[in-house]
Amino acid sequence: MGTTGGDTDRLYKTVEESKVYAVISPQMRKQVVAFLAAMEIMAEQFPGAFSGYSLQVMESHQAGKLDTSGTAKAIISCFQKLGVSFDMDQIQMLWDPKQQIKMVGVPEEHLSGHAFHLYHLTSPHQTVSFEFQHNVCGRSIYAEGTVDAILFLAKKVKSKADKRIYNMIDVLREGNMR
Repeated sequence: MGTTGGDTDRLYKTVEESKVYAVISPQMRKQVVAFLAAMEIMAEQFPGAFSGYSLQVMESHQAGKLDTSGTAKAIISCFQKLGVSFDMDQIQMLWDPKQQIKMVGVPEEHLSGHAFHLYHLTSPHQTVSFEFQHNVCGRSIYAEGTVDAILFLAKKVKSKADKRIYNMIDVLREGNMR
């Protein structure tokens, strides 16, 4: 299940109590999952490496998406572990189609289905900056990741592995990404 909406704790509890095989992830796109995994490794191995840096986050999504993406929340959590002070309410959300086209270059044909994220870090003296950006146009790529998750679960069922909740990083680690 790929979702950022609803009650995440309740979802996990329901699935755990059901004792089934499941993949739950806020992000189904394999390359974005790999980027997130790299960020988690960096945060774990180099805590505080960006202490004192400021962070600006911008995300643009189709008008129907009403919440902050789980991907942005996860990336920001990594930056926080790296020493950056940032509150989720500081995220700049772009919902206006005219701004999405003009400010971040969303192609008009993808206004109804896109995910553009920009993370900009600046050093305390504003002499060093880093930018991380990932832009997704369309939704079919999420379906590809979902197929990978289904194939992963089929292997787990066939091998009689533990019935539990997996995530897309588990799928990626086992090399099940086509």
